[in-house]
Amino acid sequence: MVNEDPSTTPVHEVSLDTLVDRSRALAHRGGRQILGITGSPGAGKSTLAERIVAELGPELAVLVPMDGFHFADEVLHTLDRHARKGAHDTFDAWGYVALMRRIHDQPGAASNERDGTIYAPQFRRDLEEPIGSAIEVRADVPLVVTEGNYLLYAAQPWPHARAVVDEAWFLEPTEEQRLTQLIARHERFGRSPAEAKERSLGSDQRNAELINGTAAAADLRIRLLDQL
Repeated sequence: MVNEDPSTTPVHEVSLDTLVDRSRALAHRGGRQILGITGSPGAGKSTLAERIVAELGPELAVLVPMDGFHFADEVLHTLDRHARKGAHDTFDAWGYVALMRRIHDQPGAASNERDGTIYAPQFRRDLEEPIGSAIEVRADVPLVVTEGNYLLYAAQPWPHARAVVDEAWFLEPTEEQRLTQLIARHERFGRSPAEAKERSLGSDQRNAELINGTAAAADLRIRLLDQL
């Protein structure tokens, strides 16, 4: 189930500086805040999230990507889903939900006896595998940025993760730009030009069509004026 008409909400052209300022204001709102960035494969979600966290610094923000919850290749082969890697059912969605709930409640759970630090998984593109307990999330960091394809997807259990996100952005470059970035990313991580194009126009494109249908559920739809 996806939203039927994402065209009903406008796309705002914004600069990176504007988004950094908006993120900083969110971090200073008080308590734990969670910013979610979503968009189709190749949109630039990871790069934007990394830039925002780098600009704010480790005392204000930390990045926890959804990609850390990719099923391992061994599991995907067992489930006969490896050819569709990146589809919504190739993630440990309930694991991601549980982590986002913990992150949301983290500051209140910390005590003098226990600092409440959470260790989140990370996806290594050079290995094409998730690595557990790789990202330190301290209880005193006010802003957690999470990014991933299915943050606004309406099928269960994804809405449970969206429920604890304070602000959700949908990153929406032009289709030409998105495909160029996606093909370049695949080549950067070892695929031949032909393989990169086949993946981008095949399984990635099917995922993109589903994800684009979720855009209307975002708090803000954005197109960057800057080259990341």
